[in-house]
Amino acid sequence: MKFNEWLKSVPREFTEDPLWKISVYQMALYATDLGWHDVTCLMRDRRTLDLSSQMYEALGSVAANISEGYSRGSNKDRTRFYEYALGSARESRGWYYKGRHVLGERVTMHRIALLTSITKSLLCIVPDERGYTLHDAPAPYASPEQSNAPLTTLLEDVPMPQSPETHHASRITTDAHHASRIT
Repeated sequence: MKFNEWLKSVPREFTEDPLWKISVYQMALYATDLGWHDVTCLMRDRRTLDLSSQMYEALGSVAANISEGYSRGSNKDRTRFYEYALGSARESRGWYYKGRHVLGERVTMHRIALLTSITKSLLCIVPDERGYTLHDAPAPYASPEQSNAPLTTLLEDVPMPQSPETHHASRITTDAHHASRIT
């Protein structure tokens, strides 16, 4: 699902809201929609079932906190929520890394790069809102143009997870199935 295709599916109640002008919000909402497919794939493998819910919660928290912060009247309040979004973006990257064995390298690295782009944007927004710098050193977070994965590539070349192989254990069991195996 390419970003421009996804944009066409977003209801105008979102796109006509002034919040929509904040590009990091758009990317966060897009990452959450991509995450829906990723989580569905992770849920099919018992080993990543708990991980999937944690990941989707963290992904959803990024856009939720950006919208919550945008709606606050003071810079201090706004900044606090943008910092929460930053933490959730970083947390989401960690969940993707942990799910890499099921999602595959291409999907995982794409999502990590997209979340890193969101992180970079928030690292620019927070100090501007706050009026002073963060603890992060600026060097690891070069602009998207300077990074190895330019934003346009992340938004156009979007891998999707494949269905897990049939050898993965199913997470759904029935009492009848267990009963037949016991007797």
